[in-house]
Amino acid sequence: MHPPPPAAAAAAMDFGQNSLFGYMEDLQELTIIERPVRRSLKTPEEIERLTVDEDLSDIERAVYLLSAGQDVQGTSVIANLPFLMRQNPAETLRRVLPKVREVLHVAGVEMQLTAAVSFLTILQEESVSVHTYAHSFLQVILLHLEHRDTGVSNAWLETLLSVIEVLPKETLRHEILNPLVSKAQLSQTVQSRLVSCKILGKLTNKFDAHTIKREILPLVKSLCQDVEYEVRSCMCRQLENIAQGIGTELTKSVVLPELIELSRDEGSSVRLAAFETLVNLLDVFDTDDRSQTILPLVKSFCEKSFKADESILISLSFHLGKLCHGLYGIFTPDQHLRFLEFYKKLCTLGLQQENGHNENQIPPQILEQEKKYISVRKNCAYNFPAMIVFVDPKNFHLELYSTFFCLCHDPEVPVRYTIAICFYEVSKLLNSGVYLIHKELITLLQDESLEVLDALIDHLPEILELMSTGGESSVQENKLSSLPDLIPALTAAEQRAAASLKWRTHEKLLQKYACLPHIISSDQIYYRFLQRMFTIMMTNNVLPVQKAASRTLCIFLRYNRKQEQRHEVIQKLIEQLGQGKSYWNRLRFLDTCEFIIEIFSKSFFCKYFFLPAIELTHDPVANVRMKLCYLLPKVKSTLKIPADKHLLQQLEMCVRKLLCQEKDKDVLAIVKRTVLELDRMEMSMDAFQKKFYEKDLLDQEKEREELLLMEMEQLEKEKQQNDGRPVSDKTFEKKRRDTKTPTTLPKSIPISVPGPSGTSTPSTSKEIKKSKLIRSQSFNNQAFHAKYGNLDKCASKSSTAGYTSSVSGLGKTSVISLPDDSFRTRNASSTPTSFPSNPSLPSTSRGTGNSVDPKSSGSKDTQPRKATLKSRKSNP
Repeated sequence: MHPPPPAAAAAAMDFGQNSLFGYMEDLQELTIIERPVRRSLKTPEEIERLTVDEDLSDIERAVYLLSAGQDVQGTSVIANLPFLMRQNPAETLRRVLPKVREVLHVAGVEMQLTAAVSFLTILQEESVSVHTYAHSFLQVILLHLEHRDTGVSNAWLETLLSVIEVLPKETLRHEILNPLVSKAQLSQTVQSRLVSCKILGKLTNKFDAHTIKREILPLVKSLCQDVEYEVRSCMCRQLENIAQGIGTELTKSVVLPELIELSRDEGSSVRLAAFETLVNLLDVFDTDDRSQTILPLVKSFCEKSFKADESILISLSFHLGKLCHGLYGIFTPDQHLRFLEFYKKLCTLGLQQENGHNENQIPPQILEQEKKYISVRKNCAYNFPAMIVFVDPKNFHLELYSTFFCLCHDPEVPVRYTIAICFYEVSKLLNSGVYLIHKELITLLQDESLEVLDALIDHLPEILELMSTGGESSVQENKLSSLPDLIPALTAAEQRAAASLKWRTHEKLLQKYACLPHIISSDQIYYRFLQRMFTIMMTNNVLPVQKAASRTLCIFLRYNRKQEQRHEVIQKLIEQLGQGKSYWNRLRFLDTCEFIIEIFSKSFFCKYFFLPAIELTHDPVANVRMKLCYLLPKVKSTLKIPADKHLLQQLEMCVRKLLCQEKDKDVLAIVKRTVLELDRMEMSMDAFQKKFYEKDLLDQEKEREELLLMEMEQLEKEKQQNDGRPVSDKTFEKKRRDTKTPTTLPKSIPISVPGPSGTSTPSTSKEIKKSKLIRSQSFNNQAFHAKYGNLDKCASKSSTAGYTSSVSGLGKTSVISLPDDSFRTRNASSTPTSFPSNPSLPSTSRGTGNSVDPKSSGSKDTQPRKATLKSRKSNP
């Protein structure tokens, strides 16, 4: 390698020197930056002054710090005052509180604010009696009400207003009301008069009408006529509280004239306060006052609002719904039309000025004006349900649909967000006319803003149910069949939420999708949503989202009407999750098992998921074994003795192996705790037991639903073969609604629960089959309708109590035979099995069968986990 030429070497040397000098300059800059830090360190003398003897008691330390400490130490003592009052109230009042009074005279803003909060906390905690509090703290509060800092003054005022609530009348009269007469005079400062206004508003609820009329109302009138508009506005806003304290007659004779005069005030803020107070007091006035006095004022206010400040329009748009409700019934047709047109104008305010210019080119005053216009339209969206009542829902399409369309397509997110919140209320009000806003639902589901979607999905199940059951007439047909864009909109909304960082919105949306079995067909769910739930469970990185998808998938499986599809889903759950290569998928399988225990019957879980679940006791990953140990008590709760004795033996064998072979100390500790819990558990029997009656009844109901779903599918196939034509979804929906009953099962069908002997034989006549088909169709609709809202609580006692009352209601017309010795719907030969055995599925039926070789259950994490579980035969 040749040496570099001299010029290059010189250049390299210069570069190195320059770099070195640059580093030195950087180091000097860092030294300069660090100097203030060094200066902020405390000197030994300062540390000595801040040091307090550790042997001092809390009271002595507080007195010392308030006397000789720094401001930050004094503030700390005052913040700790509620604790001292709880610990030793007598000594605190005797020694600490006098020092606090002395310090507050010269205290800064932070210490004053801290003292106001501490005094209020002591009042709320009731550390001392009201009399003692008034004697010790009230004068301190009153002394600092007129502090020169507005924030401090307001903090002490809030404390005083809370104190007024608990003080006796005599104390209020002598300590507050009598001094207030002089504080409210024009000779006092504006701050003093503003404080007087708020105190007067609070005092009116503490005295009788005679005292208010003689001592308080003269002060109120004086402050309403104050020379400062701030005082007039403040007093005007207190007139609502005063009206509630003096009654209707005095309100009409004293308060109403003042409001009328203030509504014509030269100050816009005073007029606004008068308008809002009038709207809030509409219920107090009778029809004559509203029609002859208030309505003309409101009409004049609305006419002048566009010429005034936009802030008045914001308030007017916010109160317009309450105003129309309060004045409803006294409008003439012409006035009614004018108010409606005024509302429509507000809904589009500012949209006509859209010019497409860049925001950087728009003057600041125009931008501020547009922000106010957005607030007006947002308030109009908030009041839209009230306006539907105002025009009558029957006239919605003619009067308000175009306005609703504009609000749903507003260019600003806050407006669309607000109308999305109100969408459910609008749907309820429209009732049978809800089909009119189908397209707007699709629009909001497809909105580019996730905030809008998040607001809409809060009530998405209720909205979709109204859409599916409402209509222009009473035709028994699912109205969503006329809305083909719904499913694409729902899937697009989920994908948009999944692609964002707002996982809580995604989680909520997946939870709400659990309503879909009641809204759309089983096939639509299977082909458009179910596989997506699998994908989320397998690929999403957010645990709450995965769990939400898992639970929704279980609900989809629960109400799936095709046996082949159910078996495919179960097989995927076991192979791709329970036997998956990733330990994360196996953890999600255990979450899914927990949901299945909650949603399905015990027999379903034992038949398909019991053995794949306990096989994970041999999992090579400690976290999986640990999670399974937490789940084992719930797994054991699904067993019934003696039918599931062989499953219990396998469970006990797996637990014993864990105890003997587990090497992870954390897992072993959890196994030991789990064993104790399993030993304490009482096993459920095939026969009904008193202590498990409600749970057994709930499980019986779940199992009956699963059996009826199977019967329904079988009978539909037979009907299709006999008739030579398929049963369409529309026909099925019609028959479901034709047979709709208020309970889960039709009361006219007698139900006999067979005993262990299995002597009952099912009828094969066509009439019985037809009745079963009708019963199954009715059940499929009703079971979900009745239980969808309670799926989250289906394992709780409150839910089981609901099922108890439901079945007891069936007892009036149905025959339910409960044998004394045992209850075996799953083993009875007269009852079809919930799910026929499938060679590809590890199925376990209730009864004795071959045991599983535990050695074949274990496998390495790097290889797919294959099930070696054999199907078992039922007892005859």
